[in-house]
Amino acid sequence: MDTKNKIALVTGANKGIGFEIAQKLGAAGCTVIVGARSEKLGEEACAKLKASGVEAIYLNLDLLKPETIEKAATAVEEKYGRLDILVNNAGIVERGDGSPINTSVDAVETTLRTNFIGPLRVTQAMAPLLKKSAEGSVVNVSSALGSCEFNGDRNSPYADAKFLGYSASKAALNMMTVQLAYELRDTNIKVNSVCPGYCATDINDNKGLLSAEEGAREPARLALLDKTGPTGEYRNTEGTIPW
Repeated sequence: MDTKNKIALVTGANKGIGFEIAQKLGAAGCTVIVGARSEKLGEEACAKLKASGVEAIYLNLDLLKPETIEKAATAVEEKYGRLDILVNNAGIVERGDGSPINTSVDAVETTLRTNFIGPLRVTQAMAPLLKKSAEGSVVNVSSALGSCEFNGDRNSPYADAKFLGYSASKAALNMMTVQLAYELRDTNIKVNSVCPGYCATDINDNKGLLSAEEGAREPARLALLDKTGPTGEYRNTEGTIPW
């Protein structure tokens, strides 16, 4: 399927990595749906995308408000009749998150609801539309902090980064990737998790080592896979990551 005919929904596409993913998918010829909870920021992102030649529309989508997810799915069905690409990018880091003994349980709960339950709701709502695609792709934007192997390795560069809520939410998102890839194994839909790397975004007060544009490269590549591409993988720009 020609990427110029693909319809792509990117959650949290109003800024950071999500915006850069939307930009790359648009540059490849996709029609991009900017999913964001803020109408103002979503419309501003669409304006920027359109100014660069990307066909883009805004849809209100708040991961903590299921009714917005259902309305978004209805809107996509009515306007396009299908969805070819879903990038579950939107996510948060709560300030009270930390190690198991010290973390705020409220912070963990909010993070799980946003980073895992929200994408699950979006995926379920969009699944009937993805099944209508000749070449569908689901990309779950995860993190190396969601790797149980990395978390358990005291020599890992991630060993001291203990944010229970965030890491657990990404590990749960990875489990959804594995199970969804299996569930859709006999379809043309590919499902993969991706770590964009430690990027400078609002989520870490712009302290990351990579740019948002660099972080968007692998998610965009996976989003544009054809029906012969890999599925059920956990990747970064260097290759596969241990679960």
